[in-house]
Amino acid sequence: MVMNDFFTGRTFDAYTYFGAHPDGSGISFRVYAPNATCVEVIGEWNGWNGVKMSRDKCGVYSAYCGDAGIGQMYKYRIYRQDGKVVEHNDPYGFQTELRPNCASIITDLGEYKFNDEKWMKSRDKGYDRPMNIYEVHLGSWRTKPAKTPNDTEESCPENWYTYKEIAEPLIEYVKERGFTHIEIMPICEYPADCSWGYQVTGFFSPTSRYGSPNDLKYLVNACHNADIGIICDFVPVHFAVDGYALAEFDGTGLYEYPNDGAGRSEWGSYNFNFYRGEVCSFLQSAANYWLSEYHFDGLRMDAISNALYWQGDAARGVNSGAVTFIRNMNSGLHHIHPTALLMAEDSTNYLKVTAPVEYEGLGFDYKWDMGWMNDTLDFFRIPPDERSKHYHKITFSMQYFYNELFLLPFSHDEVVHGKATIIQKMWGDYEVKFPQCKALYLYMFTHPGKKLNFMGNEFAQFREWDEKREQDWDLLKYPNHDSFRRFFTELAELYGKNPALYDGEYNMNTFQWLEADAVEDCVYCYRRTSGKNSLVVALNLSDKSKKNYRFGIDKSCTLQEILNSDSDIYGGCTPSENIPPITSEPVPHGKFENSFTVDLAPFSGKIFEIVQ
Repeated sequence: MVMNDFFTGRTFDAYTYFGAHPDGSGISFRVYAPNATCVEVIGEWNGWNGVKMSRDKCGVYSAYCGDAGIGQMYKYRIYRQDGKVVEHNDPYGFQTELRPNCASIITDLGEYKFNDEKWMKSRDKGYDRPMNIYEVHLGSWRTKPAKTPNDTEESCPENWYTYKEIAEPLIEYVKERGFTHIEIMPICEYPADCSWGYQVTGFFSPTSRYGSPNDLKYLVNACHNADIGIICDFVPVHFAVDGYALAEFDGTGLYEYPNDGAGRSEWGSYNFNFYRGEVCSFLQSAANYWLSEYHFDGLRMDAISNALYWQGDAARGVNSGAVTFIRNMNSGLHHIHPTALLMAEDSTNYLKVTAPVEYEGLGFDYKWDMGWMNDTLDFFRIPPDERSKHYHKITFSMQYFYNELFLLPFSHDEVVHGKATIIQKMWGDYEVKFPQCKALYLYMFTHPGKKLNFMGNEFAQFREWDEKREQDWDLLKYPNHDSFRRFFTELAELYGKNPALYDGEYNMNTFQWLEADAVEDCVYCYRRTSGKNSLVVALNLSDKSKKNYRFGIDKSCTLQEILNSDSDIYGGCTPSENIPPITSEPVPHGKFENSFTVDLAPFSGKIFEIVQ
């Protein structure tokens, strides 16, 4: 690492210099604390008595401890200019104790040996491939049984599976359900379970809740050997205020802004100061670390809107330092990892989020389409007799879709904090919610854009997500939930097998509205095409049956139904056997010279393949 690059925000490998590094006979420690009056390293090998570290002219403190070893705990004792002495964990620590303890742990990053060379060489950014992401909170997907018959989930909150233990069942499950990628919620070490990992204290430490760094590497390696991609949620905007971590690290705002007006986020955490090169080098080195050392296939970057604008508020203006940081980070990561995915969770209208940096873009590969998510879920909440007034909430997304490279998300944020789960959001009572939710997902999987769903969405979980409880797997003994999961699975498989639904989806010539103005009937129809594979989708989002409903089409053709959300095999009412093909007629309809008719049950959708 070149120190000048570190101070000017151009370093991507700062973790190879800072932190605790074994050399076979001892451990080298380095920490950046320019405003401290003295720094000591304390640990298990010296009885937690301070070993004074030497300081160079740049403010880097270093020490070599020949009696320290891998697996031992340590901290830095920081002597501040105000006379206070504070013990901190290592900002570049590679492992940390389980909360509420906070010591860093000396770790050998090179101990685990990956064997995923085939995957790493063949992966790409997936622009013309299916991408169906399963978002998971590792601590509540599944949990271990209670330790004793008298224990409950509340009395045994730490019954998590390790990264290694969860690998086989999780991978088997996502493959059975037709997912192509797993996205795990933030695993950088964090103090509070209820923050879900979004308030970080260890940006280079995989949380010890689920085991060791080697256990996490095992999970990633196992995913790759099963042809499953794995993405990590990364938090580059803010950090936890806990005094043992980055906050006032050397007695001053070393990582945060110097005043609370800019420094404190809406979540009560500290915002990173992107105008300091050392901070930029720290964060982009952390991003590179997870891609390099753990072989993650991508990073989903949280709360980008709070970086682009001061405090996430466009009225306060663009944060130019943050924009420069994002561009430099993404440009550097693309150079180092040309096939890794960089995804932005951004709810703003900021331009060129997914445009390359050399074309004045931010350089992300994908942007979450929060507008599509909000409009779609809002529509399905509306009573059927009022939906005609909001008809174009469903069509609006295609007016801006080609402005960015969008991903369609139904994430954890949509199933917590009183928002209701996806199935709960559907209008009506229990029985009526299921057909609507199936129509919703048929629309999602046939709409252009990559897909993401949070765990539980795939079997219509009714209870809002709680990080302290595993998913309600018992729901699958009920026919509505079991048939819903079957529908979701077969829809995902259809998505993965039909290039029309993903190949060239960011090219506007592959999508065509056949019906986008049937306001009173609340029906829609569109065509997706890739080469010889061409599909037609018809949706009836009203509560009325549509018999012999006519849609225009641009050519004479024969259509074969390949999926009906109202099929009896999914708990619907339409027989699933002996479905005859439909032949278009030379009957003008709308702007088209040809048309076809189809029966559509209430709250349903059908997918047809054009077979000739």
